[in-house]
Amino acid sequence: MRLLVLGASGSVGKILMEQGVARGHHITAQTRNPANLPEIVGISVITGSPTDTGFLNKHVTGHDAVILAIGINNIGKTTLFSDSAKAVIRAMHAGNVKRLITITGIGAGETKGHGGWLYNRIIFPLFTHNRYADKDLQETLIEHSDLDWTIVRPAPFRRQVHKGPLHIVGDVPKGLQLRSITRAEVAAFILDCIEGERYVRQKPFIGHS
Repeated sequence: MRLLVLGASGSVGKILMEQGVARGHHITAQTRNPANLPEIVGISVITGSPTDTGFLNKHVTGHDAVILAIGINNIGKTTLFSDSAKAVIRAMHAGNVKRLITITGIGAGETKGHGGWLYNRIIFPLFTHNRYADKDLQETLIEHSDLDWTIVRPAPFRRQVHKGPLHIVGDVPKGLQLRSITRAEVAAFILDCIEGERYVRQKPFIGHS
């Protein structure tokens, strides 16, 4: 399959590219700075902004799916996630591409308060709440589109692989806490969704308890 990865130089995007190529997919990698991308045979690099509809219109056509994996490092208010959603939806309509996978995360929608004590009490209120205010809008825009979307909501990222099972939750039950997931697990889950046409128009919350 031909996959367009937006935010390819991010921590999940890089792993997605490596796993995607290993699975036999053809990857187009969007980045603002090609110097931030690893050298991977079989990757086509495009340089531009994920909020630029004109740029996206040139590159979306011909792909089987778009993966929106953008992120930010600052803690201030942002419109990056909602702006990119608007641009991607327009470009996918123009290019007649239907399949969209978006990564939001713990703190979006009803997952707020379900990431374990450290995340819920320290990380979210001090560091990530502003980005999740915009990710909520991003999710709403995508949900209201007519695309074949999947919104993936990972638990807090950890480097160490958890030995327990990966939980995949649709309706988040009261009291559930998903405390960890690796970026490699998220990448593999996204590729599984695309290859198996799984979780279309759903918002799986994934991680380990």
